[in-house]
Amino acid sequence: MSKVNEIENEQVRKLLFKFSMPAIIAMLANALYNVCDRLFVGMGVGVLGISAISIAYTVTLIIMGFSMLVGLGATSLVSIKLGEKDTEACENIVGNTFVLIFIVSGILMILGYVFLTPILVSLGAKGKVLYYTKIYTEIIILGIPFQVLSYTMNNILKGQGRAKRAMVNLLVSVILNTILNPLFIFVFKMGIAGSALATVISTAISSTLPTSTYFTKGALIKIHVKNLKLRKNIIKESLSMGISGFIMQVSMSLIVIIINKQCLVYGGDNAVAVFGILNSFSLLIYMPIYGISQGMQPIIGYSYGAKKHDKLLETLKLSTISATIFAVIAFIAFEVFSKNIFSAFAKGTEAIINMGVPAIRMYSISIPLFGIIIIFSTYFQYIGKAKYAIILTLLRQVIIIIPLLFIVPKFMGRNGIWLANPITDVITAVLAIGLVYFEIKNIKAVKTQLYI
Repeated sequence: MSKVNEIENEQVRKLLFKFSMPAIIAMLANALYNVCDRLFVGMGVGVLGISAISIAYTVTLIIMGFSMLVGLGATSLVSIKLGEKDTEACENIVGNTFVLIFIVSGILMILGYVFLTPILVSLGAKGKVLYYTKIYTEIIILGIPFQVLSYTMNNILKGQGRAKRAMVNLLVSVILNTILNPLFIFVFKMGIAGSALATVISTAISSTLPTSTYFTKGALIKIHVKNLKLRKNIIKESLSMGISGFIMQVSMSLIVIIINKQCLVYGGDNAVAVFGILNSFSLLIYMPIYGISQGMQPIIGYSYGAKKHDKLLETLKLSTISATIFAVIAFIAFEVFSKNIFSAFAKGTEAIINMGVPAIRMYSISIPLFGIIIIFSTYFQYIGKAKYAIILTLLRQVIIIIPLLFIVPKFMGRNGIWLANPITDVITAVLAIGLVYFEIKNIKAVKTQLYI
């Protein structure tokens, strides 16, 4: 049975499990990838190294934002066109996307190297932290084309329902990075540069895996030379559908910048290190929920394109329940093991442990709501209604949280930084529920009209 027929005929519960599990495993592995980076750097370089990676992470988020701009829109378009059984359109989209990847990557590399120092200074890096951050980021910029290529081509594979293949591709990168990181840092004595080089090499090697599938004889969608000529209508539609993911990532980087600067004001370099550790472990929760949202993507996109409203709504319901259950379990784990988490990274550094334990407990209060926010936001993106996804993203990542990050710490000090996030999530979750409620009413109304 082809992947398209499988999506059309298989039960939603089985499909969601089949597509989500590989994505969850891959996302968890990716989260561990970030945790290992900080763990090895913390052991080999120290607190200054963790602070440097925390600041450099903002640059990584921006790169990922452009990857999502190119990749998410193309993936959504491919899924919808598969639902419409238009393979030729899918190949046009993939061909145009392949060219766009290298155009965007080239521009980012040039801008990154020309403006690197002022960018890092504006992110809050100074003194020894700036020194380490610059070393790390200079190498990371070399890997931009591989990162964008790997993310985009892998994501389109998921849009075709090939979640297992996409998982294997990502796991290769994670395993390579986990091996190369300690090798370069401790054996070759390369310090923080070794961590960055391990990331670039592992991403470069793994990027060939998803890309090669579009050139194989039996591929559902292939890259043809004739489709490498950019077409304005495809690029415009693809970018318009990927813009919400881009805004989410870029605004997330803005939040990281602000939090890092507020940490410097209210707690110094130790607070920046605490946030870096906290952020790494938050990914262990966020990434699997993103995995569920990616697992539902081919089902949502296909069902919407094929006008299968029952399957569409059932997928949304099961995805929301699954993500929420996972988020609640993760919240409990965070509350129980908060001291163990910080002790692993900052063994013997009591100041960071004492600062980090209450921070992680406050920061994680709203985790049970995170599944609702992500599933509902990405649902709108997958059905081509990007404006609603953008609204929710801007509310959570800009409009609500930024004022809170400046206002709440004035009254609560450093604790106000950690509490700004859960306050924002509560407000955003309420608004997301409202938008989805009206969307479901509209779908049911259309469904009723079709049967009259």
